[in-house]
Amino acid sequence: MTVKVEKIEGGIPHNTIMVAGLIASVILIYLTYANVLTGTAYFSFFGGLATVAALVWGSHAIKHLCSYGIGTGVPSAGMIAFGSGVIAMLFATKYGVAAPIVAVIVAAILGAIFGYLANNVLSMRIPVMIISLIELSVIGALTLMGYAAMMTGSFNLTALTTGSIAILGMSLPSYYVSFIGGALIATVFMLGAIAIQHPFNACLGPNWTQDRMLTLAAECGFLSMIVAAIMSMALIPMGAALISLFVAVIGWYYTYAKYIELSRRDAAAWLDSKPIPDVEGQ
Repeated sequence: MTVKVEKIEGGIPHNTIMVAGLIASVILIYLTYANVLTGTAYFSFFGGLATVAALVWGSHAIKHLCSYGIGTGVPSAGMIAFGSGVIAMLFATKYGVAAPIVAVIVAAILGAIFGYLANNVLSMRIPVMIISLIELSVIGALTLMGYAAMMTGSFNLTALTTGSIAILGMSLPSYYVSFIGGALIATVFMLGAIAIQHPFNACLGPNWTQDRMLTLAAECGFLSMIVAAIMSMALIPMGAALISLFVAVIGWYYTYAKYIELSRRDAAAWLDSKPIPDVEGQ
């Protein structure tokens, strides 16, 4: 038996955030397809924005799930989101332009299976477990696909597995200089998993407010996007990578400043104290 220990009073309903996050993420990933139409990589930054939208939705999905008294399961929820999401994302990449939709469908199926096992085999009996794991699996798949699209300029399997290396003035294909072959997928896996877990962990408590948590989620998303943009310099033209980096830095600065403003609003007091000095020999 589980008991819902808290609920959201006012604010944006979870279902609204879910629908908005899903639609925004899918549309933004599809906007990176403009790279194919124009023969450039300048639209890759839309993939990064897709990850931010998915992570904002994801932070609220974790809040929705963990409001049933499983706060210590936040890391597990984040990891299962990206563990199932990476399977769906990689499976979907071979379907070309339909990849984002296929990823959503496959991730939803995986999430439903994991949710059923959690509730009926592990006997967790959380009322929203199945729907929450469906959401988190889809979020994981879309986040990883967004990173892939931003860092490679595309979301198809060929772009993710094949790069190029210059030898004696000739450009030769190389598996090792790629999103998957270069293990960049492992790095963005952790970037996304940490970013989706942190906002609720940082903001939970008696003074929890929805807008502050969602703002922190966006800030974490843009901070991760900065790292991904820097890594993308190895895979796409420098100009396109710099556009992604510029967008990420602007987004991070705005959301960070907003988060500090909301933290000051919600704090009982704001004291600018100095760090406790270290005492030698202690």
